[in-house]
Amino acid sequence: MAITKGAKKAIRVHARKRVINDRRKRTMKDAEKSMRKLIAGGKRAEAEKLFAATQKAIDKAAKRGVIKKNTAARKKSRLPTTIQKGAA
Repeated sequence: MAITKGAKKAIRVHARKRVINDRRKRTMKDAEKSMRKLIAGGKRAEAEKLFAATQKAIDKAAKRGVIKKNTAARKKSRLPTTIQKGAA
């Protein structure tokens, strides 16, 4: 249990940031998952429409430090190849 006033505040701040970061990460994962479902279902045109939104979610997560920059770059670079493979 926190004793000092500053430690108690740090706990409150951490709790707020955790909620925000979890929401940002969930948004990113949901966008990726829905895009992969469309690709698996053979709906390439709809997946391409969702492509920009997925990239945006990944960029926002990386910008705020939820995921690392290289992780974001790797995820974004794999998206177009996934669309192409799913179309074949």
